Amino acid sequence: MTSTFTIGGDLEVTRLGYGAMQLPGKGVWGESPDPDNAVAVLRRAVELGVTLIDTADAYGPFTADLLIKKALHPYADNLVIATKVGFTRQGPNQWIPVGRPEYLRQQTELSLRHLGLERVDLMQLHRIDPKVPLADQIGELAKLQQEGKIRHIGLSEVSVDEVKAASEFATIVSVQNLYNLAKRDADPLLDYSEANGIGFIPWFPLATGKLAREGGPLDTAAKEHDATPSQLALAWLLKRSPVVLPIPGTSSVQHLEDNMAAASIELTAEEFDALSKAA
Repeated sequence: MTSTFTIGGDLEVTRLGYGAMQLPGKGVWGESPDPDNAVAVLRRAVELGVTLIDTADAYGPFTADLLIKKALHPYADNLVIATKVGFTRQGPNQWIPVGRPEYLRQQTELSLRHLGLERVDLMQLHRIDPKVPLADQIGELAKLQQEGKIRHIGLSEVSVDEVKAASEFATIVSVQNLYNLAKRDADPLLDYSEANGIGFIPWFPLATGKLAREGGPLDTAAKEHDATPSQLALAWLLKRSPVVLPIPGTSSVQHLEDNMAAASIELTAEEFDALSKAA
């Protein structure tokens, strides 16, 4: 199994986690097309050593949370469930941020109920709402933290400046941004996270773009490791920084097993550099 990282100084997780975004229906909307299979995927993830599961109230909404509860409750002591609030849903593939304090509080209470938790280990603000003062958004999560309903606070899709601004109102222990081998706009945020001991959760971690084409650098390296390009993409992320916590999501047990096998792939410095430059 892959190495570990300690979120917030007290939540040790294995660095390769699982993201629940693909469990609801098409467009991350509605019920799972195969609930029994979704439950099987979640249980297999834990069997394979996953201790970080990432979800959100907006996935369904609440479809993923209810499946997690059905599959895994009562939870193992070492299982960390990270969730998110602050994104509303109007239909398939539609997302609008709402960061009003009363809404964030309502959704936190609903997340606790749907997940069967007394406290959320990691609550992430899904998006900063530009219509609401940041102090009000982070401040409400901090109040919930003081009340014992949230253990740690994280952010999603933010810049370094936004993390610094939010840190004036609460301790930020994690960030979650779009990041993968082929798309690395968040490099400055990752470097800041590593320097400050903040967990960096890359979503959409498996995108490889043209790198995986036949005879390309990723394809070549994958064949040398008797692995798939996706496995190499995950291995690259794990080597990129010790604070990186990839959460590849899937609704397939086979795909899950393939993803988790990436934890055992060790890239050499030369391979890592070659892939980095190729991207």
